[in-house]
Amino acid sequence: MSLARSVAHSVAFAAAVFMTNPSSAATCPSLLQHTFRSLQDDKPQNLCQYAGKVILVVNTASHCGFSPQERGLQALLDKYGPRGFVVLGFPSNDFHQELDDPTKIVNFSRVTYGATFPLFAPSHVTGADANPLFAELIRASGTSPKWNFYKYLIGRDGRVIDSYSSLTYPDNAGLDAAIVHALAQRP
Repeated sequence: MSLARSVAHSVAFAAAVFMTNPSSAATCPSLLQHTFRSLQDDKPQNLCQYAGKVILVVNTASHCGFSPQERGLQALLDKYGPRGFVVLGFPSNDFHQELDDPTKIVNFSRVTYGATFPLFAPSHVTGADANPLFAELIRASGTSPKWNFYKYLIGRDGRVIDSYSSLTYPDNAGLDAAIVHALAQRP
């Protein structure tokens, strides 16, 4: 499925969800009012399901030197998931290091790094073609991914707290402290 067709389908699906359940739009922060196909099963996933959680959004790529960070991202999820934290992975070939087969991407992440966090269908995360979530993250933070494994931390209220470069590994003390602080906040 082409990227344009995938985005159009995502927008149509989101509109259908909100038309059938208007309260969804009222309880879901605008940043999360997007739908993307799950890489695991190709089913549309509305990001509103993560409303009220602390979210770390990461653009991933299988053949990147930073891809071992997936192990650390999973460790963060294991450590803080029970407290309302989630990692969302968005594979992208914007930097020419992602596999071209969604099944291979999932298998690579699962088998190589034990990553079980949600992964979404490959999409653009930079430039004019950035998927709608990344376009909003870029607008809200004032910075766009410079490479793979760029990270955006979103608070329970659906607002961007901070962004982190690829050089900020998941075990970084500053990132960890920011997650802990965000988990202590209520929307």
